[in-house]
Formats: sequence, structure tokens, C-alpha cells
Amino acid sequence: MKVAVIGGGVIGLALGWRLAQRGVDVVVFERDAAGSGASHAAAGMLAAACEAEPGEAALGGLNRASLALWPAFAAEVEAASGLPVGLRCEGTLLVALNRDDAAKLRHDMAFQHSQGIDLAWLTPAQAREREPYLAPQLAGAVFSPGDIQVDNRAVVAALIEAFRRAGGVLHEQAPVERVAVADGRATGVVVAGAVHAADVVVLAAGAWSGGIDLPIARPPVRPVKGQMLSVQMDPDAPLLRHVVWAPKAYLVPRADGRLIVGATVEERGFDARITAGGLYSLLDGAWRALPGIEELPVIETWVGFRPGSRDDAPILGPSALPGLMFATGHHRNGILLTPVTAEAMATTILDGVTDPRIAAFGIGRFDRLRHAA
Repeated sequence: MKVAVIGGGVIGLALGWRLAQRGVDVVVFERDAAGSGASHAAAGMLAAACEAEPGEAALGGLNRASLALWPAFAAEVEAASGLPVGLRCEGTLLVALNRDDAAKLRHDMAFQHSQGIDLAWLTPAQAREREPYLAPQLAGAVFSPGDIQVDNRAVVAALIEAFRRAGGVLHEQAPVERVAVADGRATGVVVAGAVHAADVVVLAAGAWSGGIDLPIARPPVRPVKGQMLSVQMDPDAPLLRHVVWAPKAYLVPRADGRLIVGATVEERGFDARITAGGLYSLLDGAWRALPGIEELPVIETWVGFRPGSRDDAPILGPSALPGLMFATGHHRNGILLTPVTAEAMATTILDGVTDPRIAAFGIGRFDRLRHAA
């Protein structure tokens, strides 16, 4: 079997690696440099617990299933590539800066406890025992021990190496123009006017998935802009050690002293401009939770484009065109959902039957929603 994957982010690379491990001839086509889209822009938070919300039961279950896979997945990627992925397991703090924030955290925690999620309420003093430099006016915090992080950019580098070592072929700067079709099924991809034959084509192009020419309706995926920045801490005496969710920003510390601050959520298409308002909102939100950040130098600013679907859940599994699969629309959960997406999609492709873990996330759900409306 030969599989062509459109998109060289973490989803496409991890799926390609899983297939190559099982003896499949896999070629990944990436429009730019591999991992340079949302995979590069992300913060690497694996926040399946603290982001669980009512009305997202299926997505929450998939998120938690993937989080459970991450420790073993990280170890396997590191062993296969010889490169670190920066897995850190200190847990996550969600902080309240006033009574309203505290009431919301307690309300959310009640729902999350009903889902069997392990969370603990901390007094302001207990929160500052864990993170002494948090704002003195804290109203409380929630500690989520299971919500951990990886260095997403390190994950990209490791997956590229693991994929290549497994025999996969990666073509960068190779935008796919369209999916080739013959006798009513996908037969490959067209790149620079040349057809690359394949038995199965997987569309995993993230926010750019809607731009690939298909003979069927394109998946409803749009870019959701996010501005982010990072500051430099002293790695030997960091200002922060846990991932922290504040009311208006999140902060993610790295082992090398970088502190990532994110992220705006903007419906502006592929607008890659950094704006004063975007940076101000991030810095203000971070400063209110961690005042000492004002002394740290800004070392990077950037924009990423999350692949958002109509219901902000991924689109996984077969399309209406035989031979064409979708693995896109992961929105803000692409890094988190990488292990389960790769495993379930590989199983679906090789067995010819949709893996039960992703059955609720097929493209057909949008037709059902439209008919129900």
C-alpha cells in the first residue's frame, strides 16, 4: 500500500510515522517547511482536564484518551529519533484573580469532577507555595496534576527524524494542488503539475485544508488566528515552573528559560500581522497573574493559524470520495490529539474500518447537524 499525506505538521508526520512503522510506503507533502504552521506556533499544553467543558463530551473523551497516550508516545518518539520532546509533568495551575474568577473556576471544577477528572482547589497561600511569584491578590487556584506539556517545536523535529528513520519520504516546499481522481476514487496528488500515485490520500493540512482542490465538498476548516509571544527567564531561577492559566492569558515555562504567553483568538483569516492590541492584551493578562514578567525581555512574537471546524472538533476518517481520508480541524488541540489521531487513523487506513475512537468525528456529522436544524 502507498499513502500520500497532505500536510507535514504534527498530525501528518505522526500518522506517516505510524504507517511507515507498519511497512506502508508513505510520502508526506508539505507546502512550506515541515511543522512550520500551527505545530510551530503552539504552546504544547496537553490540557485535556482543565479544558473539559459541558457540551463537548465526545471531544473531552478523545482529549483524555490522547493525553493518556502521551507519556508512552513521547518515550517512543524519543527512542525512534534520538531527540528529546521536552515532556514536563509538573501539572497546571488555573488561577483566580478575584471572586468572580474563583466562582467560575469552582463551577468548572464541579463539572470536571463529574467527569472523573482529578483536580484540587488551592487557597491563595497554597498556590503561592507552588509558585511564589504569582500575584499577591490571588483569590484561589485549581491544580490539575494530569495537564502536562511538551515542547511542540522539539516534537516536530523528533517526528521528522522518526518518520525518516522508519522509511518515510518527506517533500517540503511542495504544495499539493489537487487530489487526483480516476474511476470514482482518489488515486494520488498533483504537485507542480505532476501526479504522485497513491492508494490512499490523507488530507492533514491544518488550516490550509480548505484550499486543496477536491472533487467533493471541501472540509469546513478555517484559520483561527492566534498571536503569541515569549520572554526570557533565568533558566537556573525561573519565575514560573508550572503551566499557568490566568483569566486573560496562559503562561508556559520551558526548561531553557523561555516563557511562552498566549494566545489571542481572532477570526481574521490568514492575517499574519502582529498587532499592538494583541500583544498588549497578552502582556496585560500575564502581568496581572505574574507581575515580575514586566522585567523580562521579549525574545519572540509570532502568529499561528489554528484549524477550526464548525464545532471546533477534529474531522477524522473517510471522506465521501473512496480513497480520500481527512485528519484535520483539530483547532487548539492538535498537539494534544496527535497520538490518538495517528493511531486511530493508521488503524482505519490499514483495516478499512473506522476506528471506534474517532467514529464520532467523521465529516458526515455536519450533514446530520444541517438536517437536524
